[in-house]
Parts: sequence; structure tokens; C-alpha cells
Amino acid sequence: MSSDRRPFRFGLQAFEAASADAWVDTARRTEALGYSSLFTTDHYFGPGEISRGSGHRPVDVAPISAMMMAAAVTSTLRVGCRVFGVDYHHPVVLAKELATVDFLSGGRLEAALGAGWVKAEYDGMGIAMDRPSVRIERLAEVVRLLRAHWNGEPIDVHGTYVNVSGFAGLPKPVQNPGPPIMIGGGAPKVLRLAGRVADIVSFNFNNAAGALGPSSVASATAEQTAEKIQWVREGAGDRFDEIELEIGAYFIAVTDDAAGAAAAIGGRFDVTGDAILSHPHGLIGSVDSICDTLIERRERFGISYITVAQRHLEEFAPIVARLSGC
Repeated sequence: MSSDRRPFRFGLQAFEAASADAWVDTARRTEALGYSSLFTTDHYFGPGEISRGSGHRPVDVAPISAMMMAAAVTSTLRVGCRVFGVDYHHPVVLAKELATVDFLSGGRLEAALGAGWVKAEYDGMGIAMDRPSVRIERLAEVVRLLRAHWNGEPIDVHGTYVNVSGFAGLPKPVQNPGPPIMIGGGAPKVLRLAGRVADIVSFNFNNAAGALGPSSVASATAEQTAEKIQWVREGAGDRFDEIELEIGAYFIAVTDDAAGAAAAIGGRFDVTGDAILSHPHGLIGSVDSICDTLIERRERFGISYITVAQRHLEEFAPIVARLSGC
């Protein structure tokens, strides 16, 4: 695969907003430092049992209003949520909300969707968590509804889980034929679906256990990432080269002591430092070595879109400055 398949883009995923001013500052710094996009996250729990049981940090703000604030205080930054769990939203409401974000932001929405995975959150919110095949089929039907809603024509979508008709969707998004749809996941069915219908595919851990832990990290080695890309290929067929491939860099340390940093990170997940250094979701080392790693992985996997966590905004900025658009 050619290394010039797509230019690099970088996203920032934000979980924290200590104040309104802090959120505005995060959005503006993200844009100023050259990141392409700012993602919120679609989780609703603060500190407590859900966070402790799932291994997922608490989330400060709701996604859509935070996305719109970020868009309002920037001019080029793309906004999205990585990712909307479709079970948490009525599909028509979600379609109209996302169309409105795109409309009011001047066409800067990335619509990222997933089938859900934090079982403790489902339980805590009183929402039934169906088996994976059902959730993925529902996700497919929601994607169909979003596209129908965004094209401005009368909607007539009927499936097992989504049944909508009798009106045309408004507002019409600025982006034509609609905002790019990202689908994220780490298992065969959802990634084959992503290959069929998504514009951007986000590679994640296989979180079938419903919580983050050593098994999550072990589900996303280089060999398994190559297999995941093959699942996307199987779903995409001839359109594979039209799809942008994205991955979350969950293990980051910009340092001259790569071995020491990797060992410290690996210790938290009961894996070796060497495993973290070679992990597709890890970027550890100097600015030069991380840039080289990203270029090598783009050559190997075709992944050109990298999302990092909010806490690495400043630390990772030199890599963003060097590789964005290259």
C-alpha cells in the first residue's frame, strides 16, 4: 500500500471541561496547534461505580452541546463525537441534531457512530443491552436513516428497528451529500458493516467484555489490526480505497526514554513494554521516532487519521505540526 494513499490528519478526543472557559480554550488550542478535529465522547456517567467497573474515565459534558460550542469558537476545526452509541439516541432526533450541527458550523461535522459497549453504563441508565448482532443491525439501520434524513427528500425507511416516514429531513447539511460517517469498532461484524457504509473507519479494541482491561489491549496487536483491516476490505469491496482509516493512539509518551515509558504503561495493563512499543494504539519515543512510526504504519496498514487524548494536546503537537497534510 502506498504511503501517499491519504495525507495525515489528527484528532483530539476530549473528556474534561473544568469550566466553560476551559472548554473554549481546549477547542481554540486544538485548532491553533493544527489538529483537524475535536471529538467529544458519548458517555453520561460521572465518578462512581460505572467508571470503576468499566475502566472508563468519567465524562464531564454532554457531546452535542459541547461540539456546537467548540464549533462556535473556532473557524476551521471539525467537530464530532467519537462515537455516538446509537442505542442512547432516537435515530430521528440524532439525525436532526447532527444535521443542525453541520448546518450551523458551516459544514464541519464528522458523524461518528458505534454499537455501544459499556455494559455498566447501559445498566446504570436502565437501557437494555441487546446482543452484539442486534446492536450492529440497529446501527446499520440508523446509518440508512441518517443518509435519508440528510438528503432533503421525503423519508421512507423501514427496518427491524428503525421505521420512519412522512416527512423530509431539515435542515439540510452543508456538506454534500452529507457529513462523513465514521463507524468505530474492533470486531468482525461491525468492521464489515463499516466497510460497507462508512466514509471513515475507526479501529478500536474488541471491547466485547464491556470493560477496559488487559484483554482489550491484547485484542489490538499489529497482527490483529491487519486482520481488522481485512474485515473492512471484505465489507467494502471495490470502495475500500475511498475509505479513510482512523485509530486512537491510547498509549502516548513523547520521550527519549521509550523503553522506560513503555514499561510503565505496560505495567498498568499487565503487558510487556515491548508489546506497548509495537502496539498499533501506542506512540512512544522522540518526535522523530514517532513520526517515523506513523509513516511506517501508514505504509503497512493505510492508517492516516490519528486521534489522541486531551491530556496529550500539547505534548503531541510537534508531531501534528510536522505530519499534518503530508
